[in-house]
Amino acid sequence: MNLGTLLPRHARYRPDHTAVIFEEQRLTFDQFHRRVNRIANALLSEGISKGDKIATVLPNCLELLEVYWAVAAIGAVVVPLSPLLRGKGLSTLLSDSDSEMVITNAAFVEHLDPVRAELPRIRPGRYLLIDADGIPGYRSYGAMASSASDAPPPAVPIGRDDPYNIIYSSGTTGMPKGIVHSHYVRGMYGTVFSSAYRITPESVLLHAGSIVFNGSFLTLMPAMYLGATLILQRQFQAEEFLRTVERERVTHVILVPSQIIALLNDPHFSPKALESLETVCSLGAPLHREHKERLARELPGRFHELYGLTEGFVTILDKNDYAAKPGSVGSPPPFFEMRISDESGRELPAGQVGEITGRGPILMSGYYKRPDLTREAVVDGWLRSGDLGYVDAEGYLYLVDRMKDLILSGGINVYPKDIEEVIAKHPAVREAAVFGAPSEKWGETPVAAVILSRPGAAAPEEIREWVNARVEARYQQVREVVILADFPRNAAGKTLKRVLRERFWAGRDTRI
Repeated sequence: MNLGTLLPRHARYRPDHTAVIFEEQRLTFDQFHRRVNRIANALLSEGISKGDKIATVLPNCLELLEVYWAVAAIGAVVVPLSPLLRGKGLSTLLSDSDSEMVITNAAFVEHLDPVRAELPRIRPGRYLLIDADGIPGYRSYGAMASSASDAPPPAVPIGRDDPYNIIYSSGTTGMPKGIVHSHYVRGMYGTVFSSAYRITPESVLLHAGSIVFNGSFLTLMPAMYLGATLILQRQFQAEEFLRTVERERVTHVILVPSQIIALLNDPHFSPKALESLETVCSLGAPLHREHKERLARELPGRFHELYGLTEGFVTILDKNDYAAKPGSVGSPPPFFEMRISDESGRELPAGQVGEITGRGPILMSGYYKRPDLTREAVVDGWLRSGDLGYVDAEGYLYLVDRMKDLILSGGINVYPKDIEEVIAKHPAVREAAVFGAPSEKWGETPVAAVILSRPGAAAPEEIREWVNARVEARYQQVREVVILADFPRNAAGKTLKRVLRERFWAGRDTRI
């Protein structure tokens, strides 16, 4: 299974079909293929060969898409890094990945320059900018490409197990790890998710989240597998997103919960304008019941929810199952298996909470250069998720919480998600995140950070009293409510609870 064969196929058999739309640029498969060929040939002329690592530090842009498919053609390995990286975090990942080239933009030079001395593997001349020329120490990506042929590059033997990318984990719970995906695994992303979401060659997919994170490949791979149209936006802006769906008759969108909430609360939101949508998939974090129900009312028969890990396991709540299983995150797709395990690895019966473990055709090759961590994560072929959940009698999964987000208060397990579901029902609350604060008396106590629906909509103490009167148990009562303008998030839009804990509770009084 060679990803590099997909684009040439569509360029041959449906050359005039729209492949990519990015801002004012609309490219057919033939046009996009020629652009990708130029990059592939340019990389070969620079000495990049099969297995070499190419790091990108870019926002969403056409050039990043080109690199994704150029490396597929020549057997190189792409290492997409977040433009939010700085300092030691940046140099560590560039070094850890063994990257031999960096492609970035002029705005990032000020962050890359200070760490270049720590990157001896990247030779002079292999720092490329997509949008500038003449900056000392950097070369023009455009100039490199313009001198290359747009004919197909020389064939490279690529096998199903050859690596295609190294995706670094989001760092929501600690130090990122390099997750290796093969050509086969990414090919299965194309087949599994196009089937699950009923994507066809005539579909129009819109993606506005950062494509450096794994969730984006649930859009990118099905689109290229089938030869559908992909619309890529530079960044998520609710009003522009809504207008694009209406104008382009978009059929499929995949969003993180914060984006769904933003759309539902945007003054331009209109079910009529979004009538072309066939699938709205939520992924990346739990979407609270309050928001699910509103989305289902406004856009009935479209909602899917995906629970999954970059390492290689997913469940999907299908739009046809939502009405019967609204609290579930679905069931494993075909060829996937799941079980709930106790601390000894024994499978638990329905209804009992344990660690979610699974296996299937998108399992990672491993953590890059960390066989020790790979052995901890994958035991006898089963991926340990680090998440807690249970299945019902029909085998549908219910997510309880992340093990690392679990709050241990007075010897009792407190699940932040249960409290967040209550807070989300408060009429003044737009988003909520609950985390544990240190307590000398209880070990930990729950604290809630909230984003209000509008400034001044409610006071922290008012929300605290409202929530504490409605949670099921005394140990779920929140110690404090902190009102924020926004949550710390990674570039994928995930809330970083670890950062919330560190930012708001370092040095606070723990004697309560």
